[in-house]
Amino acid sequence: MKRNMTPPTPDDVRYVDTPEALNALCRDLQPAKVLSLDTEFIREKTYSARLCLIQIATDDLIACVDPLKLTDLEPLMAILYDPQRLKVLHAAGQDLEIFHDRYGRIPAPVFDTQIAAALLGFSDQAGYGTVVEGLLGVSLEKGHARTDWARRPLEAEQIAYAADDVRYLHRLYPLIRERLAAAGRSDWLDEDFRALVDPARYRRPDEEAWRRVSGHGRLKPRQLAILQGLAAWREKQARERDKPRKWILSDDVLLDLARRAPKSHADLERIRGLPPQVLKQHGDTLLAVIAEAASRPKETWPTPPKSMRPTPEQEGLADLLMACVRILGQQHGISPATLTTRKEIERLVRGERDLNLLQGWRRKLAGETLLELLQGRLALRVEDARVIAVPVEGRA
Repeated sequence: MKRNMTPPTPDDVRYVDTPEALNALCRDLQPAKVLSLDTEFIREKTYSARLCLIQIATDDLIACVDPLKLTDLEPLMAILYDPQRLKVLHAAGQDLEIFHDRYGRIPAPVFDTQIAAALLGFSDQAGYGTVVEGLLGVSLEKGHARTDWARRPLEAEQIAYAADDVRYLHRLYPLIRERLAAAGRSDWLDEDFRALVDPARYRRPDEEAWRRVSGHGRLKPRQLAILQGLAAWREKQARERDKPRKWILSDDVLLDLARRAPKSHADLERIRGLPPQVLKQHGDTLLAVIAEAASRPKETWPTPPKSMRPTPEQEGLADLLMACVRILGQQHGISPATLTTRKEIERLVRGERDLNLLQGWRRKLAGETLLELLQGRLALRVEDARVIAVPVEGRA
């Protein structure tokens, strides 16, 4: 007798794992102009994240769609990629990356409740549970955060947990929009959300993979050229074999290969941590990649990362500006980390101006003030036990 693999679900949650159920769901989604969306995935043993569940909520329904049981998701994708429908997510980056990697594009437009909540006084990285509890007074179950979502059948508790990720998300959205409007901040996030759906954000050219190798900043320019070739090779291998890149070669081994630039199999054998099977299967290829990269003209070598260590004078200026950021955050009821970061402030002090801090609403709230402090037009003063920024006479 065939076992029923469809798990029991809460009464108000649809579990969609057949083409017929998917088509019925898509018919019922047609009237909705706002879709709350979340995904469950695993990526520990693969190069790309493996999509295991898609959760959707509207005013009328909550559904969990099983992509491991459905070979054709196109009817649903036609709805998710409809530009006339707003997709509401929380901390959308990884979810959108999955859609980009799978379909080559982003299901825009989107509204990210994590980004939006930062304008209501939450921290810039506030978790879903924190925002739900803070705005709705609901404490969410956390027991399934480490669930193996690829295992079937899923348990009823897992389905309920996954459904809650969109159940309350759909209640958060109108409340957040209402509070943003009351604070006069409704359109502040347009730029942030446009950046979130920019496909360039999710592209990872093989030639840039060296930047993600931990420790690359300690290499010399010629060594960086070798690392660039090796990291691109590893990236292609990982993608083709659908394995985590560090399962192909660890970062430490890549760095050692780049430093020592081996020229023979005997040299490769001296590289600590280089797996024997990799040496046997890919030794000739690694030597060829290293030789080709080492022989490239200097003008084609990657540019070494600039030293980010500020001078003592710049450290002092950065301290002053960070104090001002905290004051401005307090004044506007926004987490200072939402306005800017210490690293960005140090870049500002060094003279850089292509910064998030100097774009859109962040420039209005903080960027202009910090520029005026740097230019000597404003000064900080203690008044009534509070630090305030005041104009400097004769420097207006």
